[in-house]
Amino acid sequence: MNSDSYRNGWVGASVVPGTGELGRRRRSDIWRYREVELQLSEHPGVSLARFPGRLTEEEFLPLAYRAMFVSRTMEEIVVDLYHKGYVKGTVALGRGNEATALAIGLSLRPRRDIASLLHRDLAAHLLLGASPLRIFCQYLANSESPTQGYEGNVHHGDVVGRRLPMISHLGKMLSLVVGATWAAREAGENCFGLAVIGDGGSSTGEFHEALNIASVHNVPVLFLIENNHYAFSTPTSAQYKCEFLSDRAKGYGITGQTVDGTDPWLVYSTIQELFSLMDRDPAPAILECMTLRLCGHAVYDKCEYVSKEQMAAWEAQDPLPRVRRQLLEREWAEEKELVDFEEWVREELQQICLRALRVPPVRPPENGNWRVFASASVRRQLPPFQARRVKNGTAVNLALDYLLQQEPRAFVVGLDVGRYGSAFKTCKGLIDRYGPRRVIDMPIGESGIMGFALGAAQVGARPIVEFQFADFSTESTTQLGLNAATWFFRSGFPMPLLVRLPCGGGLTMGAFHSAEMEGLWARFPGLKVLYPATAQETFEALVAGFYDPNPCLVFEHKLLYWSKAGDIDFDGDLDRIWRPRQYCQGDALTIVAFGAMVHEALGAVSRAGLSADLWNPFVLQPLELEPILDSVRRTGRLLVVQESPRCQGLGDRILSLICQADPQVFRVPPVLLAAPDAPVPFAPELEQRYRPNMEGILQAVERLLSV
Repeated sequence: MNSDSYRNGWVGASVVPGTGELGRRRRSDIWRYREVELQLSEHPGVSLARFPGRLTEEEFLPLAYRAMFVSRTMEEIVVDLYHKGYVKGTVALGRGNEATALAIGLSLRPRRDIASLLHRDLAAHLLLGASPLRIFCQYLANSESPTQGYEGNVHHGDVVGRRLPMISHLGKMLSLVVGATWAAREAGENCFGLAVIGDGGSSTGEFHEALNIASVHNVPVLFLIENNHYAFSTPTSAQYKCEFLSDRAKGYGITGQTVDGTDPWLVYSTIQELFSLMDRDPAPAILECMTLRLCGHAVYDKCEYVSKEQMAAWEAQDPLPRVRRQLLEREWAEEKELVDFEEWVREELQQICLRALRVPPVRPPENGNWRVFASASVRRQLPPFQARRVKNGTAVNLALDYLLQQEPRAFVVGLDVGRYGSAFKTCKGLIDRYGPRRVIDMPIGESGIMGFALGAAQVGARPIVEFQFADFSTESTTQLGLNAATWFFRSGFPMPLLVRLPCGGGLTMGAFHSAEMEGLWARFPGLKVLYPATAQETFEALVAGFYDPNPCLVFEHKLLYWSKAGDIDFDGDLDRIWRPRQYCQGDALTIVAFGAMVHEALGAVSRAGLSADLWNPFVLQPLELEPILDSVRRTGRLLVVQESPRCQGLGDRILSLICQADPQVFRVPPVLLAAPDAPVPFAPELEQRYRPNMEGILQAVERLLSV
């Protein structure tokens, strides 16, 4: 594979002979290097030049061979462990991809630049700080694995080291790098991002969303495409029609290049040149590396979809023996040095593997504590806040202003949240007080926006994400429900994130603008869900959700933005917020309601003069049921009122949990009053009939009390 065959290749990638600073003695140290545990991120007698420094080719190639050989030997050991039944899950190999991976690892600045790596980038992980012992432990899923056995063998990372943990939904990793890089630079850091994606992953929607956000906001992220010709078994001919994937850069007004990904010096030099370009003029870029996969997708894949002739041609381009030949031909290493080094690496890695095999297995959590939620390290007493006779929509605005004023690294992000003030004007005036770098309008792309926020949260920023409508949150199901929600479980690091969801019907907006969705999001472990009904609760929910170290979703019923008003008297105590809310007391029955249905239920209780306990759980996940259960034990009757359809809301869960906790608690069968199992209709006459209301609640109460 000749790099000249790829147009747009980096012009300055020719060989620079140079003697470098190592000299013969110091180069030899690389091959004689010994320590208790092989660690590629440190080298004997070599101060690794990181950007803006740059290694000469004579310095680079010995390090490149060292990293590639260690990486490949480790994977050979892992495959052997897999066949012997020690490795959990499966194994995806980087054989043929090592040249690109090591160039990434030698280009980035550990703990400074932000990266997301893929399952064939072991060499990059090692060069950026991962140890062979911990990697072996990850494959063995034991107690010293980076994820403590909570996540799969290639889905590891290092949040502190700014290697973001991988997820299998590959396109979803890119926007996190964009958000983290943006946030770090906003804090004054001079850093870059590097987000790796494969040829197949470049077909995902979030590839385009992340590129668009990065280009619009001038975020210097290098989108590096490892094009190894197949996505599992699907050839590139079935993935895209452009000649090169780097051609897509034109659509975003950014730089795009394609190079030979089996030439480590060329990849390294091109990355360095692109970083220099980004340093002068911050903007993203695409680098497509035409690399190889000299094996199946994983160890179970026999790669029968690749012809023997094609595989033989690829084997001839294997970067590992190529670099070895270059070292010998240029007299930058001697045969005996390489042989001794290779024998030592095999022996050293075998010893490290034996150490990993002796590590005790993971212990299941005690008392069923599966570490889904991060605990707040310090409980803060915040400044108190008061306001009189404000409506719920104004309460949102006041809470956002309060948070932006208290926390310099807080920012609001969403669609039309800036000059327009958001669709329902809940962000009105914020951009005038805090500027467009803290109240940020984004391109349409809810998943990319959510990923942007997730990445920003990992470098100390405090994002507040607004969806225009709760309905639109389904666009980011993977980012929010599978990435943010599992982040602490997988990595052990908090994901502080506040998400606002204007929701609910009553405004004749039809099926795509009127759903609540609280039932959907409360089913994802790791998310906290709050649903306030009053101005006080709205202010408290936003403040508490912001300061919680977990992703918190606050549902704001749109109908209540203007229709309800009340006082706000926040004493600054966050702990007191996380509790169910009770609005009236009585012994005849217990009513549980959410959102706008709280006020419908209050109206029914007042109109009929009922003696009833009326509860809003307020925190829908994790649900504190005990006060409500005690109420039902006293009244023996339960009515749950929700605006969502029966199949979509949380009412059935409330009923189920109470039945499980105390099957004998009911004097009469409980009742769930909900909307029909149908989308929200548009016409006012239809929507009025569709939504539960005061009359329906009174009829349900009469049925309960008549038994």
